[in-house]
Amino acid sequence: MEKGKAKESTQSLSNSLHNLRFHHNTENPKSTQNPIAFTLKSQLLTLKKGKVPPSLLSLCLGVVGSNLEDIIDDLSEIALTFPSDIKMVLVAIARRRKLLNDNIVIALADSSWEILDISGSDVSDSAFCHVIDVCRNLRAVDISRCRTLTWTGVSKLLQFCQSLETLRWGGCPRSDYTARRCLDLLKPKLNDVEGESWEELDASELTHGAESLRWLVWPKIDKDLEESFTIECPRIVVNPKPSPLGFRGSKVPQEALMEFVLDEPIVKDIDPKTWAVSGFSARVDHRTVSSANELSVAEKFRLAFVERDTRLAPKRAKNARQHQRRAEREWVMMNSRVKALALASQATKSVNHKNL
Repeated sequence: MEKGKAKESTQSLSNSLHNLRFHHNTENPKSTQNPIAFTLKSQLLTLKKGKVPPSLLSLCLGVVGSNLEDIIDDLSEIALTFPSDIKMVLVAIARRRKLLNDNIVIALADSSWEILDISGSDVSDSAFCHVIDVCRNLRAVDISRCRTLTWTGVSKLLQFCQSLETLRWGGCPRSDYTARRCLDLLKPKLNDVEGESWEELDASELTHGAESLRWLVWPKIDKDLEESFTIECPRIVVNPKPSPLGFRGSKVPQEALMEFVLDEPIVKDIDPKTWAVSGFSARVDHRTVSSANELSVAEKFRLAFVERDTRLAPKRAKNARQHQRRAEREWVMMNSRVKALALASQATKSVNHKNL
Protein backbone atom coordinates (compact mmCIF):
# COMPACT_ATOMS: atom_id res chain seq x y z
CA MET A 1 0.00 0.00 0.00
CA GLU A 2 2.80 2.36 0.95
CA LYS A 3 4.68 1.52 -2.25
CA GLY A 4 1.60 2.43 -4.29
CA LYS A 5 1.26 5.77 -2.53
CA ALA A 6 4.94 6.53 -3.02
CA LYS A 7 4.66 5.73 -6.72
CA GLU A 8 1.62 7.98 -7.10
CA SER A 9 3.38 10.77 -5.19
CA THR A 10 6.47 10.49 -7.42
CA GLN A 11 4.34 10.55 -10.57
CA SER A 12 2.42 13.56 -9.32
CA LEU A 13 5.65 15.46 -8.51
CA SER A 14 7.07 14.57 -11.93
CA ASN A 15 3.97 15.88 -13.70
CA SER A 16 4.01 19.06 -11.63
CA LEU A 17 7.64 19.74 -12.51
CA HIS A 18 6.92 18.98 -16.16
CA ASN A 19 4.17 21.62 -16.22
CA LEU A 20 6.14 24.16 -14.20
CA ARG A 21 7.03 27.27 -16.22
CA PHE A 22 8.64 30.57 -15.32
CA HIS A 23 7.86 33.54 -17.58
CA HIS A 24 10.84 35.89 -17.79
CA ASN A 25 9.01 38.07 -20.31
CA THR A 26 5.40 38.98 -19.58
CA GLU A 27 4.88 39.84 -23.21
CA ASN A 28 5.82 36.32 -24.23
CA PRO A 29 4.03 33.86 -21.92
CA LYS A 30 5.53 30.91 -23.85
CA SER A 31 9.00 31.56 -22.51
CA THR A 32 11.69 28.97 -21.87
CA GLN A 33 11.39 26.45 -19.09
CA ASN A 34 12.55 27.43 -15.62
CA PRO A 35 16.16 26.12 -15.27
CA ILE A 36 15.62 25.29 -11.60
CA ALA A 37 12.58 23.18 -12.45
CA PHE A 38 14.51 21.52 -15.26
CA THR A 39 17.37 20.64 -12.89
CA LEU A 40 14.98 19.22 -10.31
CA LYS A 41 13.25 17.18 -12.95
CA SER A 42 16.56 15.78 -14.24
CA GLN A 43 17.60 14.79 -10.73
CA LEU A 44 14.22 13.15 -10.13
CA LEU A 45 14.54 11.11 -13.31
CA THR A 46 18.02 10.11 -12.23
CA LEU A 47 16.69 8.89 -8.90
CA LYS A 48 13.97 6.89 -10.64
CA LYS A 49 16.65 5.13 -12.68
CA GLY A 50 18.38 4.01 -9.50
CA LYS A 51 21.51 6.20 -9.79
CA VAL A 52 23.09 7.87 -6.78
CA PRO A 53 22.50 11.63 -6.84
CA PRO A 54 25.53 13.94 -6.62
CA SER A 55 26.36 15.46 -3.28
CA LEU A 56 25.73 19.12 -2.53
CA LEU A 57 29.48 19.69 -2.45
CA SER A 58 29.86 18.24 -5.96
CA LEU A 59 27.07 20.47 -7.25
CA CYS A 60 28.71 23.54 -5.72
CA LEU A 61 32.11 22.62 -7.17
CA GLY A 62 30.47 22.19 -10.55
CA VAL A 63 29.07 25.71 -10.35
CA VAL A 64 32.43 27.13 -9.27
CA GLY A 65 34.23 25.20 -12.01
CA SER A 66 31.89 26.39 -14.73
CA ASN A 67 32.62 30.00 -13.71
CA LEU A 68 36.28 29.50 -12.90
CA GLU A 69 37.56 32.09 -15.36
CA ASP A 70 35.71 34.82 -13.42
CA ILE A 71 37.64 34.20 -10.19
CA ILE A 72 41.13 33.44 -11.46
CA ASP A 73 42.48 36.88 -10.56
CA ASP A 74 41.32 36.52 -6.93
CA LEU A 75 41.87 32.77 -6.62
CA SER A 76 44.99 33.11 -4.45
CA GLU A 77 42.94 34.85 -1.75
CA ILE A 78 39.78 32.79 -2.18
CA ALA A 79 41.61 29.44 -1.95
CA LEU A 80 43.37 30.19 1.34
CA THR A 81 40.66 28.45 3.37
CA PHE A 82 39.94 25.66 0.88
CA PRO A 83 40.75 22.06 1.95
CA SER A 84 43.39 20.26 -0.07
CA ASP A 85 40.92 17.96 -1.84
CA ILE A 86 38.83 20.93 -2.98
CA LYS A 87 41.94 22.57 -4.42
CA MET A 88 42.78 19.38 -6.28
CA VAL A 89 39.28 19.26 -7.80
CA LEU A 90 39.62 22.84 -9.02
CA VAL A 91 42.98 22.02 -10.63
CA ALA A 92 41.40 19.03 -12.41
CA ILE A 93 38.50 21.16 -13.67
CA ALA A 94 40.84 23.94 -14.80
CA ARG A 95 42.96 21.41 -16.71
CA ARG A 96 39.90 20.05 -18.50
CA ARG A 97 38.72 23.54 -19.35
CA LYS A 98 42.17 24.44 -20.76
CA LEU A 99 42.53 27.16 -18.11
CA LEU A 100 45.32 25.63 -16.05
CA ASN A 101 48.29 28.01 -15.99
CA ASP A 102 50.97 29.30 -13.61
CA ASN A 103 48.62 31.51 -11.57
CA ILE A 104 46.08 28.76 -10.88
CA VAL A 105 48.54 26.01 -9.98
CA ILE A 106 50.52 28.34 -7.68
CA ALA A 107 47.35 29.56 -5.95
CA LEU A 108 46.02 26.03 -5.34
CA ALA A 109 49.21 24.07 -4.55
CA ASP A 110 48.93 22.18 -1.26
CA SER A 111 51.58 20.37 0.75
CA SER A 112 49.38 17.29 1.34
CA TRP A 113 49.02 16.43 -2.35
CA GLU A 114 50.27 13.02 -3.44
CA ILE A 115 48.99 13.22 -7.03
CA LEU A 116 49.56 16.00 -9.56
CA ASP A 117 48.12 16.05 -13.08
CA ILE A 118 49.01 19.10 -15.21
CA SER A 119 49.04 17.28 -18.54
CA GLY A 120 48.31 19.37 -21.60
CA SER A 121 48.55 22.63 -19.63
CA ASP A 122 50.56 25.83 -19.99
CA VAL A 123 52.37 25.48 -16.64
CA SER A 124 55.96 26.71 -16.96
CA ASP A 125 59.17 25.68 -15.21
CA SER A 126 58.99 28.48 -12.63
CA ALA A 127 55.47 27.57 -11.49
CA PHE A 128 56.26 23.84 -11.57
CA CYS A 129 59.32 24.36 -9.39
CA HIS A 130 57.17 26.35 -6.94
CA VAL A 131 54.69 23.48 -6.75
CA ILE A 132 57.54 21.04 -6.08
CA ASP A 133 58.79 23.22 -3.23
CA VAL A 134 55.30 23.00 -1.69
CA CYS A 135 54.39 19.41 -2.60
CA ARG A 136 57.30 17.20 -1.53
CA ASN A 137 55.17 14.06 -1.02
CA LEU A 138 54.11 13.51 -4.62
CA ARG A 139 54.01 9.83 -5.62
CA ALA A 140 52.38 10.14 -9.07
CA VAL A 141 52.87 13.02 -11.53
CA ASP A 142 51.57 13.53 -15.07
CA ILE A 143 53.42 16.16 -17.14
CA SER A 144 52.58 14.71 -20.55
CA ARG A 145 51.92 17.13 -23.41
CA CYS A 146 53.33 20.05 -21.41
CA ARG A 147 55.11 22.01 -24.13
CA THR A 148 56.54 24.66 -21.80
CA LEU A 149 58.19 22.32 -19.28
CA THR A 150 61.92 21.71 -19.80
CA TRP A 151 64.84 19.85 -18.25
CA THR A 152 64.94 22.37 -15.40
CA GLY A 153 61.52 21.52 -13.97
CA VAL A 154 61.81 17.76 -14.48
CA SER A 155 65.24 17.56 -12.85
CA LYS A 156 63.94 19.37 -9.77
CA LEU A 157 60.99 16.98 -9.58
CA LEU A 158 63.30 13.95 -9.60
CA GLN A 159 65.68 15.54 -7.12
CA PHE A 160 63.27 16.74 -4.42
CA CYS A 161 60.26 14.38 -4.61
CA GLN A 162 61.75 11.35 -2.88
CA SER A 163 58.42 9.47 -2.82
CA LEU A 164 57.80 9.67 -6.58
CA GLU A 165 56.84 6.22 -7.91
CA THR A 166 54.98 6.98 -11.17
CA LEU A 167 55.93 9.53 -13.81
CA ARG A 168 53.94 10.18 -16.98
CA TRP A 169 55.53 12.32 -19.71
CA GLY A 170 55.85 12.63 -23.49
CA GLY A 171 52.82 12.57 -25.78
CA CYS A 172 53.76 15.50 -28.05
CA PRO A 173 56.96 16.47 -29.93
CA ARG A 174 58.13 19.06 -27.38
CA SER A 175 57.38 16.85 -24.40
CA ASP A 176 59.06 13.87 -26.09
CA TYR A 177 62.19 15.96 -26.63
CA THR A 178 62.24 16.99 -22.96
CA ALA A 179 61.77 13.33 -21.97
CA ARG A 180 64.75 12.25 -24.08
CA ARG A 181 66.91 14.94 -22.49
CA CYS A 182 65.86 13.91 -18.98
CA LEU A 183 66.18 10.17 -19.52
CA ASP A 184 69.74 10.11 -18.18
CA LEU A 185 68.45 11.53 -14.88
CA LEU A 186 66.67 8.23 -14.26
CA LYS A 187 69.65 5.97 -14.89
CA PRO A 188 72.20 4.86 -12.28
CA LYS A 189 75.31 6.97 -12.61
CA LEU A 190 78.96 6.28 -11.91
CA ASN A 191 81.03 9.23 -10.77
CA ASP A 192 84.25 10.03 -12.62
CA VAL A 193 86.55 7.80 -10.57
CA GLU A 194 89.81 6.03 -11.35
CA GLY A 195 90.10 2.29 -11.14
CA GLU A 196 90.96 -0.77 -13.15
CA SER A 197 87.95 -2.86 -12.08
CA TRP A 198 84.60 -2.67 -10.26
CA GLU A 199 86.16 -4.33 -7.21
CA GLU A 200 88.40 -1.31 -6.68
CA LEU A 201 85.49 1.15 -6.49
CA ASP A 202 84.10 2.32 -3.18
CA ALA A 203 80.33 2.06 -2.64
CA SER A 204 80.12 5.78 -1.85
CA GLU A 205 81.30 6.57 -5.36
CA LEU A 206 78.11 5.14 -6.88
CA THR A 207 75.13 7.49 -7.25
CA HIS A 208 71.60 6.79 -8.43
CA GLY A 209 68.92 9.03 -9.95
CA ALA A 210 65.24 8.99 -8.95
CA GLU A 211 65.64 6.07 -6.55
CA SER A 212 61.93 5.74 -5.71
CA LEU A 213 60.68 5.81 -9.33
CA ARG A 214 59.31 2.44 -10.46
CA TRP A 215 56.84 3.16 -13.29
CA LEU A 216 57.37 5.33 -16.36
CA VAL A 217 54.52 6.04 -18.80
CA TRP A 218 55.77 7.30 -22.17
CA PRO A 219 53.23 6.70 -24.99
CA LYS A 220 55.48 7.50 -27.97
CA ILE A 221 58.84 6.12 -26.81
CA ASP A 222 61.06 4.69 -29.52
CA LYS A 223 61.41 0.90 -29.33
CA ASP A 224 65.22 0.95 -29.52
CA LEU A 225 65.37 3.63 -26.84
CA GLU A 226 62.99 1.64 -24.64
CA GLU A 227 65.12 -1.52 -24.97
CA SER A 228 68.38 0.27 -24.16
CA PHE A 229 66.80 2.06 -21.19
CA THR A 230 65.37 -1.20 -19.84
CA ILE A 231 68.85 -2.75 -19.97
CA GLU A 232 70.57 0.22 -18.32
CA CYS A 233 67.85 0.82 -15.71
CA PRO A 234 65.92 -2.42 -15.06
CA ARG A 235 64.31 -1.16 -11.83
CA ILE A 236 62.00 1.20 -13.82
CA VAL A 237 59.23 -0.40 -15.90
CA VAL A 238 58.23 1.50 -19.05
CA ASN A 239 54.55 1.43 -20.08
CA PRO A 240 53.54 -1.46 -17.80
CA LYS A 241 50.57 -3.63 -18.75
CA PRO A 242 47.83 -4.66 -16.32
CA SER A 243 48.34 -8.15 -14.97
CA PRO A 244 46.64 -10.11 -12.16
CA LEU A 245 50.04 -11.53 -11.18
CA GLY A 246 51.73 -8.14 -11.01
CA PHE A 247 55.20 -7.37 -12.32
CA ARG A 248 58.34 -8.66 -10.58
CA GLY A 249 56.34 -9.24 -7.43
CA SER A 250 54.80 -5.74 -7.43
CA LYS A 251 51.23 -4.92 -8.36
CA VAL A 252 50.98 -2.36 -11.15
CA PRO A 253 49.15 0.69 -9.75
CA GLN A 254 46.34 2.18 -11.82
CA GLU A 255 48.30 5.45 -12.03
CA ALA A 256 50.88 3.62 -14.17
CA LEU A 257 48.41 2.32 -16.75
CA MET A 258 48.51 4.24 -20.01
CA GLU A 259 44.73 4.37 -20.51
CA PHE A 260 44.14 5.69 -16.99
CA VAL A 261 43.60 9.44 -16.46
CA LEU A 262 45.49 10.43 -13.34
CA ASP A 263 42.97 12.92 -11.96
CA GLU A 264 39.84 11.04 -13.08
CA PRO A 265 38.91 9.74 -9.57
CA ILE A 266 39.12 13.30 -8.27
CA VAL A 267 36.25 14.56 -10.45
CA LYS A 268 34.21 11.36 -10.77
CA ASP A 269 31.27 12.98 -8.90
CA ILE A 270 31.37 16.23 -10.88
CA ASP A 271 29.00 16.72 -13.81
CA PRO A 272 31.05 16.57 -17.06
CA LYS A 273 29.03 19.54 -18.32
CA THR A 274 31.15 21.62 -15.94
CA TRP A 275 34.10 21.57 -18.37
CA ALA A 276 31.87 21.72 -21.44
CA VAL A 277 30.60 25.24 -20.71
CA SER A 278 28.46 26.73 -23.47
CA GLY A 279 30.26 29.43 -25.40
CA PHE A 280 33.70 28.56 -24.04
CA SER A 281 36.57 28.41 -26.50
CA ALA A 282 40.09 27.35 -25.60
CA ARG A 283 42.88 29.86 -25.96
CA VAL A 284 44.84 29.29 -29.13
CA ASP A 285 48.56 29.94 -29.29
CA HIS A 286 49.11 31.04 -32.89
CA ARG A 287 52.86 30.54 -32.57
CA THR A 288 52.45 26.78 -32.20
CA VAL A 289 49.41 26.07 -34.38
CA SER A 290 51.52 25.03 -37.35
CA SER A 291 54.01 23.00 -35.31
CA ALA A 292 51.93 21.61 -32.48
CA ASN A 293 51.57 18.18 -34.04
CA GLU A 294 54.71 17.88 -36.17
CA LEU A 295 58.28 19.21 -36.03
CA SER A 296 60.15 20.46 -39.05
CA VAL A 297 62.65 18.19 -40.82
CA ALA A 298 65.56 20.34 -39.64
CA GLU A 299 64.37 20.14 -36.03
CA LYS A 300 64.04 16.35 -36.29
CA PHE A 301 67.63 16.06 -37.57
CA ARG A 302 68.87 18.33 -34.79
CA LEU A 303 67.07 16.35 -32.07
CA ALA A 304 68.35 13.08 -33.54
CA PHE A 305 71.94 14.40 -33.52
CA VAL A 306 71.60 15.63 -29.92
CA GLU A 307 70.17 12.30 -28.81
CA ARG A 308 72.93 10.34 -30.56
CA ASP A 309 75.63 12.59 -29.13
CA THR A 310 74.20 12.19 -25.62
CA ARG A 311 74.01 8.40 -26.00
CA LEU A 312 77.62 8.10 -27.19
CA ALA A 313 79.12 10.54 -24.68
CA PRO A 314 79.77 7.90 -21.94
CA LYS A 315 81.41 5.59 -24.47
CA ARG A 316 83.72 8.36 -25.72
CA ALA A 317 84.71 9.20 -22.14
CA LYS A 318 85.43 5.53 -21.39
CA ASN A 319 87.58 5.19 -24.54
CA ALA A 320 89.50 8.34 -23.60
CA ARG A 321 90.28 6.97 -20.12
CA GLN A 322 91.40 3.63 -21.55
CA HIS A 323 93.62 5.38 -24.09
CA GLN A 324 95.19 7.48 -21.35
CA ARG A 325 95.95 4.44 -19.17
CA ARG A 326 97.38 2.57 -22.16
CA ALA A 327 99.64 5.52 -23.00
CA GLU A 328 100.87 5.67 -19.38
CA ARG A 329 101.72 1.96 -19.40
CA GLU A 330 103.60 2.26 -22.71
CA TRP A 331 105.54 5.25 -21.39
CA VAL A 332 106.52 3.30 -18.25
CA MET A 333 107.67 0.30 -20.29
CA MET A 334 109.73 2.45 -22.67
CA ASN A 335 111.43 4.61 -20.00
CA SER A 336 114.12 2.49 -18.27
CA ARG A 337 114.46 4.83 -15.29
CA VAL A 338 110.73 4.83 -14.54
CA LYS A 339 110.64 1.07 -15.06
CA ALA A 340 113.48 0.58 -12.56
CA LEU A 341 111.67 2.75 -10.00
CA ALA A 342 108.47 0.75 -10.46
CA LEU A 343 110.30 -2.57 -10.00
CA ALA A 344 112.09 -1.24 -6.93
CA SER A 345 108.78 -0.13 -5.44
CA GLN A 346 107.29 -3.59 -6.00
CA ALA A 347 110.32 -5.25 -4.42
CA THR A 348 110.06 -2.98 -1.38
CA LYS A 349 106.39 -3.86 -0.92
CA SER A 350 107.21 -7.58 -1.17
CA VAL A 351 109.97 -7.35 1.46
CA ASN A 352 107.74 -5.38 3.83
CA HIS A 353 104.97 -7.95 3.40
CA LYS A 354 107.33 -10.83 4.27
CA ASN A 355 108.58 -9.02 7.38
CA LEU A 356 105.01 -8.68 8.60
